[in-house]
Amino acid sequence: MSLNKGKLYIVSTPIGNLKDITFRAIETLKEVDIIACEDTRVAKKLLNHYRIEKKYLISYYEPVEEKIIPKIINLLKEGKSIALISDAGTPTLSDPGYKLVKEAIKENIEVISIPGAFAGVVALSVSGLPTDKFIFLGFLPTKESKKREILDKFGALNTTIIIYESPHKLLKTVSLIKEIFPKADIVIAKELTKIHEKFIRGSIDEVIKYLNENPEIIKGEFVILLYPNTEVEKPSEEKLLEEAKSLKEKGIRTKEIAKKLSKKYNLNKNEVYTLIIKELENS
Repeated sequence: MSLNKGKLYIVSTPIGNLKDITFRAIETLKEVDIIACEDTRVAKKLLNHYRIEKKYLISYYEPVEEKIIPKIINLLKEGKSIALISDAGTPTLSDPGYKLVKEAIKENIEVISIPGAFAGVVALSVSGLPTDKFIFLGFLPTKESKKREILDKFGALNTTIIIYESPHKLLKTVSLIKEIFPKADIVIAKELTKIHEKFIRGSIDEVIKYLNENPEIIKGEFVILLYPNTEVEKPSEEKLLEEAKSLKEKGIRTKEIAKKLSKKYNLNKNEVYTLIIKELENS
């Protein structure tokens, strides 16, 4: 076995338009010994376009990930240089790869990022929604209760949320978003960088109306971006204590009152509890 370990390159590829790739990515794909790819057919289309020939390809996709990782690690230990690519965009982000990166790091193998397109950020940059802070959630769980739980949790932060969604679940997911965040501003990006690229922008009601009236456009790949608009005006201490007193008169325990009011006004639960104890119970 070679004492010189190979390097693992995480190479970003186009998300649609084949021209959206860096010189460095093309150079890396030409120079590595092996390319691990999500789908060899998709990889060959890209490699043929850039005349990158005679490359040893390894299929690396989620169902076989655990099985393939030891093989790739052994090849790296033998000194082979390997590039990991996904079907589109940056590997490991809503695509297989993080387990391989984790294992390579564990084995002291150098991991190098060759940056490029990431659909979530591409959509965000032209969304018109706040970009100073954002949360990327990728694909949400299939189960509605889990979806609701995640949206509730991150929506409370009142920052832009980025979600990936398939066409057959799009309307259902957008309807759930409306139920949880009725005042949300939303942007739906379809087929980014491709011929049929489209953006649907507006209030949640406007976007749902548009989708219902134009079902023929619900095809392809979608990125949903939403700004929950959950920010609530902070109450005065007097108003907060007034509400606390009213709830207490109904027989609700102090801890439960603190929980209710902190959630309603997005306040720190412990601070609300301390205030109630100090002003109501010790007065």
